[in-house]
Amino acid sequence: MKALTAIFLTLTLSACGVAKNAQYSTLEQFGVHKRDILVDRIEKTTQTQEQTKAQVKSAYEELSELIQVNEAGLEKKYKSMAKAVEKSEAKAQQLNNRIQAVDQVAKDLFREWEAELKAYTSDRLRTTSANNLATTRQRYQAILGKMRASAERVTPVLQILQDNTLFLKHNLNARAVAGIGGELTSIESKVSLLIEQMEASIAESQRFVKSMQGS
Repeated sequence: MKALTAIFLTLTLSACGVAKNAQYSTLEQFGVHKRDILVDRIEKTTQTQEQTKAQVKSAYEELSELIQVNEAGLEKKYKSMAKAVEKSEAKAQQLNNRIQAVDQVAKDLFREWEAELKAYTSDRLRTTSANNLATTRQRYQAILGKMRASAERVTPVLQILQDNTLFLKHNLNARAVAGIGGELTSIESKVSLLIEQMEASIAESQRFVKSMQGS
């Protein structure tokens, strides 16, 4: 069962309308429901947040180390920094894509859950399920907000890294490198805020996943 789940949870579910519903139906035939898909996507987003945090921090460290390199080693160090920035950009895009995928399946789950409330014949069970839906939706909105806030923190850091990478591309000399030293204080504070926001989001996501898994 775990093998089947792993295989089917890799489906993109990016199509709309009938195609998307057909994919959901196929997954449900193997016991994989929207709740499972949501948990899986949140866990993957959490992993990407960890990776993005580490990659952006690495790019900042490359920039910080660059100003300490002698002129003979600038070209090699610049290429290393530029590569780290490029990887940060890719991770930031992946994070945004994963957050969108999480939100899509969450909306589908909550629509289905709400529609199914009408199928109850027991008022007590309907009320209990409706309360659980409201609680889950509220918790989800909290983690979605934190995920989006952490992703937004990446943008100003990347902008500074991209600006400095572009500047040094055509001005790679000791004087130019020394001139970007003043940028480090600004970017350091932004990296610290990014890490703080990412860690808060990751912790919130982990708590939500545990609540969805009934633990």
